[in-house]
Amino acid sequence: MADELLRPTIVANVDLSVRPWRLMSQAYVAFFGGVIAVTVIAWLNARRLGVGAAQQRLILGVGGIALVVSAAVVVLLTDDDADSGLRVATRIVAVLCCLVQLRLQRPMDRAFQLRGADYKSLWGPGIAAVIGLGLLELVLLAGLGMAL
Repeated sequence: MADELLRPTIVANVDLSVRPWRLMSQAYVAFFGGVIAVTVIAWLNARRLGVGAAQQRLILGVGGIALVVSAAVVVLLTDDDADSGLRVATRIVAVLCCLVQLRLQRPMDRAFQLRGADYKSLWGPGIAAVIGLGLLELVLLAGLGMAL
């Protein structure tokens, strides 16, 4: 029988050839791209890290809740004044969402760091998420603001 002390504590079916992105780089995606962009990036990174299915669903759930909060912020702050704090408020919601999602990824990220491998660059996927998904969120929230 194997010694319990020598048994690894983190056992996951992780593809070691797939490198994840740095966690804090996701904060830039949150700030510039919004809730949808950071949620997609966080979910993809969680898959790369080998985060469990329940935690991955939680990441998506946090993103969904944050999108609803962003919509509520748009409804509450939309008025005739075009210089409202709407952009700042929605960015704050996106960054707070990102922080929760980072917390869910952190244990497996630490396991990746212990392997000593390098991270993959987030430049390409991050810019694509900021532009594509950021515009999608902008259209959705602007449509909501115009409808009310």
